[in-house]
Amino acid sequence: MSDARVERLLRDVRVRAVRDALGDADAAWVVGGTVRDAFLERPLTDVDLAVAGDAEAAARRVADGIGGPVFQLSEEFGAWRALDARRRFACDVSPLQGAAIEADLARRDFTVNAMAVALADGELLDLHDGATDAARGVLRVLGPDAYAADALRPLRLARLATELPLAPDAETERLTRAAAPGVTRASPERVFAELRRIVTADGVMAGLLLCNRLGLTAAVLPEVDALRGIEQSHFHHLDVHAHTLEVLRRYLELEERLEDLFGELAQPLRSVLAEPLADGMTRGQALRFAALLHDIGKPPTRALRPDGRVTFIGHDALGDEMVGAVCRRLCTSERLRAFLAAITRHHLVLGFLVHEHPLSRRRIFRYLTTTQPVEVEVTALSCADRLATRGRNAEAAIDAHLDLARELMRHGLAWRAEGPPRSPIRGDELARELAIEPGPELGRLLAELAEARFAGEIETREEAVAFARRAGPGRPDTQP
Repeated sequence: MSDARVERLLRDVRVRAVRDALGDADAAWVVGGTVRDAFLERPLTDVDLAVAGDAEAAARRVADGIGGPVFQLSEEFGAWRALDARRRFACDVSPLQGAAIEADLARRDFTVNAMAVALADGELLDLHDGATDAARGVLRVLGPDAYAADALRPLRLARLATELPLAPDAETERLTRAAAPGVTRASPERVFAELRRIVTADGVMAGLLLCNRLGLTAAVLPEVDALRGIEQSHFHHLDVHAHTLEVLRRYLELEERLEDLFGELAQPLRSVLAEPLADGMTRGQALRFAALLHDIGKPPTRALRPDGRVTFIGHDALGDEMVGAVCRRLCTSERLRAFLAAITRHHLVLGFLVHEHPLSRRRIFRYLTTTQPVEVEVTALSCADRLATRGRNAEAAIDAHLDLARELMRHGLAWRAEGPPRSPIRGDELARELAIEPGPELGRLLAELAEARFAGEIETREEAVAFARRAGPGRPDTQP
């Protein structure tokens, strides 16, 4: 079976292209994830090479052969990357870490990543039984020294177990649990890169449960781990931690069946969620992070009323601040931080409107202006949040929430596609008509005109001027 998998590896178009570029190089090996994926019978994407000697020279030969650029990946480890002409795959070339290929493999993290196939003759080098572990679906660390060599590796284990059909054995779980607190010694950028891959993977739920069990969540997302055991009101059937995971699970279900909830709105909503946002994630993938973080403000705001009801007043506002701190700690982009913070800050708004349904056009306008620029995404997440809340009177409350969410989603998608309505008259023109100076009062009037236009109360310039005169500088808005 091993030979067949090696043959499959060597027949791969990418490996053949690299092999042809290097010619009869007898000191180059296909290693790491490329060999692992071949033995797991997964599609091959990129090619990882280890070479004895000059990695830069080998990478340049590969680049010449596949027609693309070459650049340095790591000055510390001497790694280089060559891309093919159409950017369809990358070949990462690293010098041996040790005196020979055997020493290099011994320094790797897990047995399935510690196999090598000689590029020249196709000989498999598997000193740590990685092929056997791949066949058994086992993720086994190469002893405690592997974790000591790189503090990030315990989190990488969780990421590999999330993405691949592999699970750690008992000894690896023990070693991972012991090493988990040290993950924070790795750079925050590397920690976030692994977290991002866990959260965006198809197996995210199993991955997060593994992170919880091995103490990795407590190490890298202590705010989420702190949700354990935080009991909620009778409207909830789960503590905050279990509720958070249920919200994520419900959101994943929504991703798969948007038509069931939103009907004809599903396709435009799916298009919005598929848009790139930041840090290599789409808006929909970033919403998974939002689901995980949206209630982290609850533990510090938990209170008990005299009647015994549990409250979390202000957890949305505090959560906004806490999400910002999490993002700064993980060195995410400012764009992602702003997105996650806005979702957290506004995730309760729709629920508070349910008792006002049906909403006036003005109330809909205020919902959209309050929640922009995440008016679409927060509406979607609120549905998952509501579906995950199944305490007292749950079914009627869920139905009412989803009915309102469908209405607001229709307006939100139109708002996103067309932009907010504008006043029918420019600010300078209105200032001249009313003989007022530019300033906060003019801004207030323009905002009121935009709301009135959305509500269908005005359309033309003349109607806008008449409305502004009625509202009058210094007078409160008397419109319904």
